[in-house]
Amino acid sequence: MNVLDGTAPDATARSLAEQLRIVLVGTQHPGNIGAAARAMKTMGLSKLVLVAPEKAPDRDTQAMAAGADDLVAAAPVFASLAEAVADCRWVLGATARSRRIQLEPLHPRDAAQRARVAAASGPVALVFGRERTGLDNDELQLCHAAVHIPSDPAFSSLNLAAAVQVLSYELRCALLGEEAGGTTVARTRPPAGEVASHAELEGLFGQLAEALEQIDFHKGRAPESAMRKLRRLYLRANLDSADVRLLRGVLADTQRMARLAGGTSTGGNIG
Repeated sequence: MNVLDGTAPDATARSLAEQLRIVLVGTQHPGNIGAAARAMKTMGLSKLVLVAPEKAPDRDTQAMAAGADDLVAAAPVFASLAEAVADCRWVLGATARSRRIQLEPLHPRDAAQRARVAAASGPVALVFGRERTGLDNDELQLCHAAVHIPSDPAFSSLNLAAAVQVLSYELRCALLGEEAGGTTVARTRPPAGEVASHAELEGLFGQLAEALEQIDFHKGRAPESAMRKLRRLYLRANLDSADVRLLRGVLADTQRMARLAGGTSTGGNIG
């Protein structure tokens, strides 16, 4: 099947496309929402999600959508990224540069192939940040991996809609069965089966943070570094719902024992 000849994807590809959502966080210019919607629709994607846009869609949005107004009209608006991806099985953050939060870096073609596999298990989100500043570190921490478009370093800045277009194209190629040609080798297995939802994982991380405090694991040190490393470890594992329930049961017993012991422990250390 040729992505260039206008042939419609088969039922499987259409079904997987329904699981893929493009999430725009803190969009500053309403016209970019419409341009992103148009970029999506040309590649057969229809699930647009908005997170705390600075301005609501307006006439500029409609003008730039150029026929993709239906995607904008149907787009839900959330107050936070965590709410927007709560039911997702895999979350991919588009980022222009490396940051302190060390997410697994993926080439766009590899990222699209991974997204296609993950979509068989449930909703998948591809997240784009603000035009000027991108995603902040707290938002990137909610992602399983990061994707970076290898633009020319001499002129690397991509318009939001252009970035959406590039990655939407890669997703379409993946859905239509085109071979991946990226150079990044994925270090973690692709999500498969009934992987845990984002909300389930955030519940686990919240309970883990509480348990570590109760057993005095940090010994007066700032907990942020250890929690970032633990989050990455569990995200790489692609836990399913049963895994999460098991771990939360272990944590519940740990917390109960900590309460009985008065909250004291020998503690631990993550380098």
